[in-house]
Amino acid sequence: MAIRIHPSAIVEDNVSIGEGSSIWDNVHIRHSTQIGEECIVGEKTYIAYGVKIGNRVKINAFVYICNAVTIEDGVMISAGTIFTNDRFPRATTSNLKQLRPSAPDEHTLPTLVQAGATIGAGCTVGNDLSIGRFAMIGMGSLVTKSIPDFHLAMGHPARSVGCVCRCGQLLRRFAMDENVYEPEITCSACGLKYAIADRDVMELTYPN
Repeated sequence: MAIRIHPSAIVEDNVSIGEGSSIWDNVHIRHSTQIGEECIVGEKTYIAYGVKIGNRVKINAFVYICNAVTIEDGVMISAGTIFTNDRFPRATTSNLKQLRPSAPDEHTLPTLVQAGATIGAGCTVGNDLSIGRFAMIGMGSLVTKSIPDFHLAMGHPARSVGCVCRCGQLLRRFAMDENVYEPEITCSACGLKYAIADRDVMELTYPN
């Protein structure tokens, strides 16, 4: 399958792009980044150097992905999402006489978005955290801590308010500080089955 790169896109040296991927207009991909097969990178998105992106990832328009971010297979990143990698950034040294370098250092902290997760439009994602498998982050959320597998999280800061199926359908809502125990819960949309033990979501059946 052919790789499609819009003429206005900037793709720097040593970028790996898998078969069937599409890079749309005014995208900028920095050096040493890896993008898997059948990915879509939407217009005016910026991907920093050294980023790792898996297969069949959909990145909408106006997304900013900084260094130290890893995105696994099948992730959806909606428009206007911003990733960060420094908890305490400064432009200059403490005497204001010299710019601090932009290269990664001990303050550069990683972010991992695990397979199948969705990040809604307009989110800001912090660092030194992970977003779990098939988790879903509601639009406009501020993610400041790790989100477990299959959890639905939203808000400022984002907190878990329920859990979702692989297909994206809501399985169950969580009340504040509720301990949830469901020996079997079935998705009304696709029929996959799960168990919930103290908010840990476990798959009982898998798609064909």
